[in-house]
Amino acid sequence: MDASTPIPQIRLYREWLKATQGREFATYEALHRWSVEDLEGFWRSIWDYDGVATPTSFAAALNEDVMPGACWFDGAQVNYAQHVFRHAAAADEMGQPAIIAMDERGGSITLGWAELRRQTASLALELRDHGIEPGDRVAGYLPNIPAAVVGLLACASLGAVWTLCSPDMGINAVLDRWRQTAPKALIAVDGIFYAGKAMDRSEEVAEIRKQLPCIETLFMISSGCGEGKVLDAIDFAEATARDGEAVAAFSPEWLPFDHPLWILYSSGTTGLPKPIVHGHGGIILATAAGRLHFDLGPSYVENTLGDRFHWYSASGWVMWNIQVGGLLSGTTICLFDGSPSGTKTDPNWTCLWKFAALSGVTWFGAGAAFFSNCRKVGVGLEEIDGMERIRALGSTGSPLPRDVQRWGTAQFAALGRPDIWWCNVSGGTEIAAAFMAGNPELLDTPGRLQCRHLGAAIEAWDDRGNPVIGEVGELVCTKPFPSMPLYFWNDDNGSRYRESYFSEWPDVWRHGDWLTIGRDGSCTISGRSDATINRHGVRMGTAEIYAAVEQLPEIEDTLIIDVEDANGDSDLIMFVVPVAGQNVDKSMEAIIASAIRNRLSPRFVPNRLIAAPGIPRTLSGKKQELPIKRLFAGWSVAKVVSPDATATPDILSWYIERAKLWQRDVESGIDRRSEQAS
Repeated sequence: MDASTPIPQIRLYREWLKATQGREFATYEALHRWSVEDLEGFWRSIWDYDGVATPTSFAAALNEDVMPGACWFDGAQVNYAQHVFRHAAAADEMGQPAIIAMDERGGSITLGWAELRRQTASLALELRDHGIEPGDRVAGYLPNIPAAVVGLLACASLGAVWTLCSPDMGINAVLDRWRQTAPKALIAVDGIFYAGKAMDRSEEVAEIRKQLPCIETLFMISSGCGEGKVLDAIDFAEATARDGEAVAAFSPEWLPFDHPLWILYSSGTTGLPKPIVHGHGGIILATAAGRLHFDLGPSYVENTLGDRFHWYSASGWVMWNIQVGGLLSGTTICLFDGSPSGTKTDPNWTCLWKFAALSGVTWFGAGAAFFSNCRKVGVGLEEIDGMERIRALGSTGSPLPRDVQRWGTAQFAALGRPDIWWCNVSGGTEIAAAFMAGNPELLDTPGRLQCRHLGAAIEAWDDRGNPVIGEVGELVCTKPFPSMPLYFWNDDNGSRYRESYFSEWPDVWRHGDWLTIGRDGSCTISGRSDATINRHGVRMGTAEIYAAVEQLPEIEDTLIIDVEDANGDSDLIMFVVPVAGQNVDKSMEAIIASAIRNRLSPRFVPNRLIAAPGIPRTLSGKKQELPIKRLFAGWSVAKVVSPDATATPDILSWYIERAKLWQRDVESGIDRRSEQAS
């Protein structure tokens, strides 16, 4: 490692442990084992190492080691915004911005730390003047723009609870969320620009306000895409324009460690989405441990090389919260508002990379599907100036195929970055953090997650509840983690929370993923355990099937479901989106069968292929396997999925109609194989 290479954050932490506590660990596995066996010692060390401040004392890091209901740092007082702005003076002195933002149209905003603090204080005072008190909910109907960050920080400063929905969500999906949490104020944008198209949202804002009489105050942001149909609103620009003594004197409130910070929502593909409440302290601690895995440090400290952190995300996905969490580390965050792929008529998968180059991004993250698409269309990064500053790549949302990771590594090697590091992570909205993550000191593991997260007691369990290594099992967490939900909103007795994660094994968190932990400590997610493929007693995660098939140049995307008939027989159906110029016919059937037979097993060759116009995905980009499986099994649409809760409602409607035809054909005994989409 030469002088220009930053020292990994996890090494700095290990050196600090040795210097201050005399603790020394020869391997990462030993460090992780200590972190889950001594929760008190580990999480207190994270508190001290990250410099978390409290004006009050606490006796223990973990007062009660139970799930759910663990009591962390009882007596301590913290504030998310306070923890962010501790970096302001040093970062501004070094000339490092807090936020760099750009939109699809080329507009850009750069906010220094002092300016971010001033706007936050201004909005917080405005909210307070309009009656917002600790515990009140404030909603944001906002895309991935700096105003959303200001809204979160202003609410955190006051102890109000932030709840955010993306304006590209259907209005019913928004109402399904906010009817449960009853926001007292709303910050909204009057329009959005996406994939080359301006879309007015003022009518939606007016309807939300009409349907939610709990909203007493409305702040509006002019986007240049709206038609100005919302009346009686406060101009957000004016609300954040205050300056002077009151703003300078403003300081975020000290709050109990477990005071609610924000409400996130499950995808809502079945039933009402779960309103998940996270606390200030839990998110601060989980993010502090997470930055060791992300290898992110203050942008103003020399050995971090001025990190600039970007993770492409819609504002309704938990990765938006993870990206904003970079501010807790003093890292510059880089926001992009727009489509990652250009327009439908002029697809261009280089726009995110060009944004990264223009913004000086050093840490670039996106969903696995983004990288897969870049490889499929043949993106060449050597054609974009400025790519060489990127030192780390992050992936989540779905498993990243090893071939795609190797493609990305080769792209950066050609740019003179043979040491590019992949930080593949897997966690969830439920914890707003990762359970499995990266470590720059470990060997490269293409297509896998390098390690289990510090402090996360993750195991793979078989059907009998025994931990297994080298075999697929249920992903469980056997000990508390600080950013587990405080509770679900309006779940007074906690029954909905317990049913969601603790119904299979009391006192043990069941996450709902298939996990394999390798003997080297690396991990593989094989898909959702409730959508797994079981063929004659042999289980296979859907991710493994996708990895075998989606590498084929003839295929753009796929979705596979296993539907049982009345006799219990398995019918394995694969929906195929072919690349332009290809057909789903006997030839493609043979190609797919060969790929699955050779890489996996003949057991998992589909019984039939159906050409599809696209693959339905959740708002966080995950394939909607279980809802489609249930549709084809005969469940009613109302019980399966809401079109407003999906990122692809137009595509979902095709599946709903196709499922009806499927049921009719099943009843008539018709067998349709290798079909083209209608």
